[in-house]
Amino acid sequence: MDPYDHDLERGLRNRRALLGDAWVDKSIASANAFTADFQNFITRYAWHEVWGRPGLDAKTRRVIVLAITCALGRWEEFELHLRAALVGGSGASLGAGDDAPTALTPDEVKEVLMQAAIYAGVPAANTGMSIAVKLLRELGHALPPLPATEVAHTGSGRSFRSAGTPALHYTVREPRSKASPRSTVVLSHALGCDVSLWDALANALAAEHRVICYDHRGHGDSEAPAGPYTMAELADDAERLLAELDTGPVVWIGLSLGGMVGQELALRHPRRVEALVIANSSAGFDEAGRNAWQQRIDAVAQGGVDAVADAAMQRWFTTDFRSAQPATVARWRRRVASTSARGYVAASQAVMRHDTAARLPQISAPTLVIAGALDPGTPVAMSQAIADAVPRARLVVLDDAAHLSVLEQPAAFTAVVHDFLAALA
Repeated sequence: MDPYDHDLERGLRNRRALLGDAWVDKSIASANAFTADFQNFITRYAWHEVWGRPGLDAKTRRVIVLAITCALGRWEEFELHLRAALVGGSGASLGAGDDAPTALTPDEVKEVLMQAAIYAGVPAANTGMSIAVKLLRELGHALPPLPATEVAHTGSGRSFRSAGTPALHYTVREPRSKASPRSTVVLSHALGCDVSLWDALANALAAEHRVICYDHRGHGDSEAPAGPYTMAELADDAERLLAELDTGPVVWIGLSLGGMVGQELALRHPRRVEALVIANSSAGFDEAGRNAWQQRIDAVAQGGVDAVADAAMQRWFTTDFRSAQPATVARWRRRVASTSARGYVAASQAVMRHDTAARLPQISAPTLVIAGALDPGTPVAMSQAIADAVPRARLVVLDDAAHLSVLEQPAAFTAVVHDFLAALA
């Protein structure tokens, strides 16, 4: 019989990969006639039988261990695994088909403890935070003072109101990388929406970029002055906000109404726009299109925004999406129906009169145009016309997407934007 104990050796390999040689050598050296069986047992049972399984990557298993040891108050084990997690290593040496780094960043550890506070209780998470702070400082991480009043939810950004008139509600997400932002990205929403349209994309981009989302006048938590509005006024609102924030040139990403504002901003204030993404939008409407907008305006004037909410859902989402995700559709119906009627009508008047077609060749910023293959409100032909008119613009058509393509096809939308931003570098 082969005297080589494979389970024990694999367990030792994994244990060393995750905890480091120094700790394992210390544990082995301290074994005695009473503890040796236990050391052999946990090396085979925990470090081979469980840690050696490829069903979860090693980084995920680290998170699970930290959460459980925190919840149970096993603070010696928690500190041991937290130190190992912060130092990290490569999963390649585990022999589990995983060559990804296994270290956790301080922010990832913080998220584990935030989650533990909900499911294991604040006292447990509080102790975990104290141990984490001690270890981070010991390992040389800078932890400068920061008042609790100065932090914001990383999934929605910190909210502000502009000083200009009308006052605009906006949110800012600073880069989670803590490095200087690669760029400042401004996200501009569709008619009847608000900043929450961009939650998924904004959070994805905020890994490396500073991300600003804002509510158009007449929408969300922004002021709703009397209308009608013009697209030039909406573009000037954006310019004042960018000037107030001293952003420098920005990457503008606008969908529908936001795409129209982006066109006008790039034409009226070209120094503000480093690059432009125009999604599910138009350069203007023919007479039939303007008549349709007037009918919508009349319907809102008579019955409020609720009168057009169902029709909006038909344009915004494909039949398949409405069937598969009725709760999402219901949420957005509530959003459009709760929009200020005055703001909705005034912004609709700006859309109805929007016309940049003849001026689009003047746009000099790199431009990406995104269309939904099944968009009945701004069909692919409208996006194609923009892409044809703007110098060196590129058109991408997303399959299985109607008007709110960023909600129907979030992964595809985000991938296209990431590729566009990467090409700007």
